[in-house]
Amino acid sequence: MTQALILDFGGVISRTLFETHADTERALGLPAGTLQWRGPFDPAGDALWRAMQAGELTERDYWLQRTREVGRLVGEDWDRMETLVQRARGAEPDAVLRPETAALMREARAAGIRLAILSNELDLFYGRALRERMALLREVELIVDATYTGVLKPDPRAYTLCLEQLGLAATDAVFVDDQPRNIAGAVAVGLCCVAFDVTRPAEACRQARRLLGLPDPDLAGPPLAA
Repeated sequence: MTQALILDFGGVISRTLFETHADTERALGLPAGTLQWRGPFDPAGDALWRAMQAGELTERDYWLQRTREVGRLVGEDWDRMETLVQRARGAEPDAVLRPETAALMREARAAGIRLAILSNELDLFYGRALRERMALLREVELIVDATYTGVLKPDPRAYTLCLEQLGLAATDAVFVDDQPRNIAGAVAVGLCCVAFDVTRPAEACRQARRLLGLPDPDLAGPPLAA
């Protein structure tokens, strides 16, 4: 029986920065359309993203380079990834949470399924103060963040550390992540996985519901007459 839902944060719980370019431009006072890199939403137009997917650089390297680029656009030197996120998203942190995943998390919790986050860079990107302002995360029992552990997915130790802290076997949990390499690492340790396609979040959440044994709200019939 599935007892826990373990989620990546960026892309899965939060919308990606690619999806919120217009908000970032407004927050930073940049002309509309300044930010052209679109990652998974336009791989052909984002050579750096393709290099990251090919394993030529890490996800952290990708975002550090983008952070520096955006800093230069506003005439500043940004060497910390959290600077970009805090400047772009600090005013309303809850507004960047993905509604489809938020609904899934609340349904899982209501059904008695435990919630955990396994992230490579949650506080590295957001900073602890900004992350603590997100009301949804107060419903999460456990956060394992490589910002502090130093053990990044897809290293098998990242997954086993999370499972050990939950006191569960791999067969007791469903893991959700948007990076193929992290899904491959989770499969290798025996986790049941959902590969989260950020371009189709509703479908990924439906798949997670099926694995968790939760009803699909899209398939629910009309309410019974009184």
